[in-house]
Amino acid sequence: MTAILKVDEIQDTSGNNIINENANTVTIGKAGDTVNVVGTLQSNGSDVPTVAGGITEADQWRVTTNITLPSGTPSDITSNWERIDTDGFAKIGTGMTESSGVFTFPSTGVYIVSAWTCYQGAASTYINSRILTSTDNFSTTNLASENYTFSSSASDYTTEFLNFVFNVTNTSTHKVKFAHRAQASGVNLQGGTNDSYNAFTFIRLGDSQ
Repeated sequence: MTAILKVDEIQDTSGNNIINENANTVTIGKAGDTVNVVGTLQSNGSDVPTVAGGITEADQWRVTTNITLPSGTPSDITSNWERIDTDGFAKIGTGMTESSGVFTFPSTGVYIVSAWTCYQGAASTYINSRILTSTDNFSTTNLASENYTFSSSASDYTTEFLNFVFNVTNTSTHKVKFAHRAQASGVNLQGGTNDSYNAFTFIRLGDSQ
């Protein structure tokens, strides 16, 4: 036996709408309500349901001019930063803020932080890129990720890629910055205002853990 309940509106005990159907539009809850979906939400027709959530922050920055790398001790990239603004770029959400090379996150959450760098090298030298994080506003610094490449001549162009998944539980204390160095002098990080020879990407994957 099949039971069918035919109604246009379901209310709670206070008279607030829980489910309402009008002109083929179904409204669940009211403004300000939180709707929790337990299990998997599926569609058995051509309509695809829309669920709040997904990526709420995505941003990308670059260095605008060539920077000569120090030899020996790593050096932070502290200047000549800009949010990418060419080639159809668009951020999602508020975006990152930068001050002297230190990046602050717009909201708490788990972020993937990526760095893509391009260098013009020197003869026989290693080149090192680093992602540095902190959970105390850089009273202490953590080496979250690093990568190496090798240049055999001054005419070589080399690239490095590195990333890190960062659990940002407090936007005032959890920060990130980038550093680099070379074994020998004469290596340049390539920069530009119209081309992203380097790109530093921040994407919020979900809530902080």
